[in-house]
Amino acid sequence: MISKLRLILPVVALAAVVPASAGQEAGLTCVPVSERGSREFGCFILAHQPLARLNSTAVFWHLDQFPSRALAEAVKGPTSVVLESLGKIWLLTIGDAQWRAAGGARVATVGPLQVRANEEHAAQYMEAVFTPGMKSSVHRHSGPEAWYTLSGETCLETPEGTMIGRAGGAHVIVPGGPPMELTATGTEVRRALVLILHDSSQPPTSRDTTWVPKGLCQ
Repeated sequence: MISKLRLILPVVALAAVVPASAGQEAGLTCVPVSERGSREFGCFILAHQPLARLNSTAVFWHLDQFPSRALAEAVKGPTSVVLESLGKIWLLTIGDAQWRAAGGARVATVGPLQVRANEEHAAQYMEAVFTPGMKSSVHRHSGPEAWYTLSGETCLETPEGTMIGRAGGAHVIVPGGPPMELTATGTEVRRALVLILHDSSQPPTSRDTTWVPKGLCQ
């Protein structure tokens, strides 16, 4: 069964995160959480999960919280991962709209995410903690990106305009393909869980030098 994502790597260079006052080239790339060290802010890769062929063109990202890792592991399915992030224990699952975890507390269902049916996909999960003004480099994804915001606000600029994601608001989903630049806006630290659901034959993220943002997220 496939499971809820909606509106947003084997380890490769992800979108660089830079302070608004710095040049794009000065940014740090997302790093595996094992390399986080004492850093509080940035983008950290939590897991990369190969998935079987998805039998639907519209799937969902389900986010459930559990009181212990053992309880979450006990109900984990083939398209689920258990992660500890932002002070919580999460069961994150890709599935159809009706998928439900046995136990735990449903936090959100994000979707639908548009993918190609009957292709091998992989899910890249990340934790993003940005202070207001931090931004990504211009980049693209080879599949849809989505994020669930726990605090703060994010503005995403693409050639089509802007999308705003904030805690308690609509979930952001960005289709794969177009270039984008992300900026943490507002006055509160942005904390979010991020998913890139990509064709496993392609890198999830690549830098883009063909498009210049208009600065719509300042």
